[in-house]
Amino acid sequence: MYANALKNGQKIFAVAPMMDWTDRHCRFFHRQLSKHALLYSEMVTADAVIHGNRQKLIGFSKQEHPLVLQLGGNDPVKLSEAAKIGEDFGYDEINLNVGCPSDRVQNGTFGACLMREPKVVAACVRAMKTAVDIPVTVKCRIGVDEQDPIVALDDLAYAIIDNDVDAIWVHARKAWLQGLSPKENRDIPPLDYERVNVLKKTFSSTFIGVNGGIHDVYKGKIHTVSTDGIMLGRAAYQNASILVDVDHAFYNEPNVCYDYDSLADQMVDYCAEQMAGGVRLSAITRHMIGLFHGLPGAKRYRQILSEEARLEDAKPDIIKQAFAAVRFQTSKQDAA
Repeated sequence: MYANALKNGQKIFAVAPMMDWTDRHCRFFHRQLSKHALLYSEMVTADAVIHGNRQKLIGFSKQEHPLVLQLGGNDPVKLSEAAKIGEDFGYDEINLNVGCPSDRVQNGTFGACLMREPKVVAACVRAMKTAVDIPVTVKCRIGVDEQDPIVALDDLAYAIIDNDVDAIWVHARKAWLQGLSPKENRDIPPLDYERVNVLKKTFSSTFIGVNGGIHDVYKGKIHTVSTDGIMLGRAAYQNASILVDVDHAFYNEPNVCYDYDSLADQMVDYCAEQMAGGVRLSAITRHMIGLFHGLPGAKRYRQILSEEARLEDAKPDIIKQAFAAVRFQTSKQDAA
């Protein structure tokens, strides 16, 4: 995928992996809004993939492709085994997390901690590349704590490119492992897009994508003048309607038909299927709450999906009621 993208000048749009957010239900919903956006799983540790309930942890619907499994860990042997499991499950790509600053990953010495260990990351990439035939990629920061981003990011890039990494996605901020919470690490460290641009100039034949602080599909596309793709996180989750622009803006194809009735029907059918398997309705609808961000009627829409969908007797058709609330309010305003 990445080699062809570089060859053909195709820029890639991705939705970032986000813990507690980009689960299989979120991804199915996002796929209804864009046919081509590259979707990521939440980070799953290699140990969990190897020893845990795989269907629960990394299961997905066939409609979610193209789909990436993001792994966490620092042991090449375990990561190679987990990567092979992911490939056998049907994932299109394996990504190694070298950017998460949470206490959990710090205690396990992986995630953003690995910015200090480029040789370890290189060994992990090499082991996974040997184990699978699908792309192996890395998502990282520009550095951590007192590291010099000029040195830290280049050192990591040289190490993993020498071991045939297929792509590098860079969150264009440092991670401060001491003194900032994971939430603060998403906002407080200043963005340095130019550092990512320089990385691309240095490694022109490697796919380099940028993440961090991008809130709009069309405006964000300006980053692809200097890099090979953009990745949106919270903006895509909290205002999912922006994903409707992806297929036209990045892939020169018509946007997925944004017909509210059709979208509601698709989600009702999906919810019915999932609920038959024991999934709670609210576990799905919670990902849909930001769809009509800023539109008249959105408050009632959110209320239905966040409160009424939690009721014990709530049925999937409640989604149609939520959609109708927005449509009624919008048409009422237009008529006025």
